[in-house]
Amino acid sequence: MAVSEKATRAPGQARATGLSLVSWVLFASSGPLAAAVMAAGWSPAAVTSVRIVSAAVLLVPVVAVLRPQALRFGRADLWLLFAYGLLGVAGVQLLFFVAVARVPVGVAMVLVNVAPALVALWVRVVRGTRLPGPAWVGIGMALGGSALVTQMWQGAGLDRLGVAAGLGAAICSAGYFLLGEHGVGRHDSFGLTAAGLAIGAVMVAAVVPPWTLPAGLLTNAAVLGGLRAPVWLVLLVLAVAGTVLPYLTGLRALRDLPAVLASVLALVEPLVAAVLAWLLLGQAIGPTQLAGAAILLTGAVLVQLTPAPGSLKHNT
Repeated sequence: MAVSEKATRAPGQARATGLSLVSWVLFASSGPLAAAVMAAGWSPAAVTSVRIVSAAVLLVPVVAVLRPQALRFGRADLWLLFAYGLLGVAGVQLLFFVAVARVPVGVAMVLVNVAPALVALWVRVVRGTRLPGPAWVGIGMALGGSALVTQMWQGAGLDRLGVAAGLGAAICSAGYFLLGEHGVGRHDSFGLTAAGLAIGAVMVAAVVPPWTLPAGLLTNAAVLGGLRAPVWLVLLVLAVAGTVLPYLTGLRALRDLPAVLASVLALVEPLVAAVLAWLLLGQAIGPTQLAGAAILLTGAVLVQLTPAPGSLKHNT
């Protein structure tokens, strides 16, 4: 690759890296927010349903009014929209909550974070792109650091259905990156996000219809960092800051950031979630988690700095 081409791509990848990190910081905020709502009497499935449906209801009309051309899709795009909504929105959210209901949260998070390795394997086997050795080392370090941050060894024996759900969420998460990378090469990220959330909302609503939930649950008090707020307000923040914005910024990042690199940056999520749980829920961070954070960040940086042989991007 010529020096001038590298110089041209560097700023774009730097901006995309920043957007991806913002996306995963926002996604991480959904953990403490959802935990506060569940502590107020909500089930994980109910939180997921209201979260996704609310996000779709808020975003779709805005995009339809301000960027109507972004919602124009052809018949050939239907498979992409359906797959993105099924895997990247509904599947990853529902399966993760099934996992955390049956296995310790740390184990569930580590299972979901197998996604970067799945993305790397897809790029290597299906696309035939050979990844440099340091990239694999960085992915392994990031996965190991994630295991330390979440302390996955804590808890009782593992439930098979919970493990299967966690691995299923990892597959869906890998689909989020690969389908998102493929989609933003053809479509406006606002339109793709709105369509994906709408399809995902229909799917989660079919499993847990939000309109069947007792209305009194919305007025229960949720506690965050010593502050009390009505559940409906926390759910609104969860829909906007924990769902709409991270999906938008994450897809925009995939325009200039290969799925392999973006998926590794996603491993920052459990680290940020641990910090937010400490600040908002009073859950302490131990030395093992701090060591894991250092290993995780080192691995993520190593992957980011590894020169790619050609382009890791899918040719669209």
